[in-house]
Amino acid sequence: MGQKIVRQILGSDSQTTSCWHTPHHGNGRHHILNRLVRSNHGDFQKPSHLNNFVDLNLLPPELGLQILKNLNATDLCLASCVWEDLANDESLWEGLCHASWGFCSAYRFWKTEGKSFKQLFLLLDEGSLTFNTQPEWGMEYLIQHEILDGSVEDTAKFFHLTNQLCWQKVRLYIRERQDVLEELLKLQNYRNQFLPNALRKFFHAVDSPTSRGDYLTMLIDKFSQRFCADNPNLHLSTDVVSIVCYSLILLSVDLSSPHVKNKMSKREFVRNICRAIHGARNANNQPLGGNNDHQNVIDRDFAGHLYDNVYLVGHVAPQRWDDNANNLVQSRRH
Repeated sequence: MGQKIVRQILGSDSQTTSCWHTPHHGNGRHHILNRLVRSNHGDFQKPSHLNNFVDLNLLPPELGLQILKNLNATDLCLASCVWEDLANDESLWEGLCHASWGFCSAYRFWKTEGKSFKQLFLLLDEGSLTFNTQPEWGMEYLIQHEILDGSVEDTAKFFHLTNQLCWQKVRLYIRERQDVLEELLKLQNYRNQFLPNALRKFFHAVDSPTSRGDYLTMLIDKFSQRFCADNPNLHLSTDVVSIVCYSLILLSVDLSSPHVKNKMSKREFVRNICRAIHGARNANNQPLGGNNDHQNVIDRDFAGHLYDNVYLVGHVAPQRWDDNANNLVQSRRH
């Protein structure tokens, strides 16, 4: 097993392994491998054999960096206590920054001004932790330290490309900042995507509320506008897309909730969604599903595919829906 691990490390990058074929490292390779791999395959699992691990300073710098790239920030800080020069390499910390925060305003100038990416990582980490406690304080911290410039575009892109923020806190923030929500929607692309899949992508970006209310209505309206703009070939109006979205959310809760014993069948769903569209009216009090209204007709086969997607893939808004949502399903079915 130990030999297999070493082959994976040394053979994972053709550029780094090529340096072992130079005459200068010819004998050194076998020496290091003998120290790294012992005849007992359990050496890697026993603390008593940790002293047998190879010193990264004996390796070519390229290979040492390749190994350290597999560490997270905490382990990299610990590694810097032993291999200070290698573990503090700017390329390692720049990679960690981009892996956790795909964008921030500071990326535009940080490298050209010669600033430390390790320091940037610590600032981003502190700002994210502060945001997850109090969003306003977190944004103030990031702006004061020039991590974000405070613009709507950069704020939305920062939210869109990070995995370090609590999305409940992001939801609280964008509820008060509709301009940021608008920019977040501009970063989404729903072209040629099946409606339930696009709705999942949307709620992954903005986080779904835990119950029905004005905020959910506003989100559905904005999603419907964006989806119709990206898919004009479907010839669906925003009103119809909104009705379908509500139907998909109710179906998702119905199928996934343990409180609902009698699950909605495919036939019931198709009948209900067609009935809802044909009985609805637009802002001008005109029926959406009239005989001549080809733009707002939902085919029964299409409705069946909607049901199949939720049944097979799962909730369109995988979030902590509370009992109010379950009660809503029950009331809608009766």
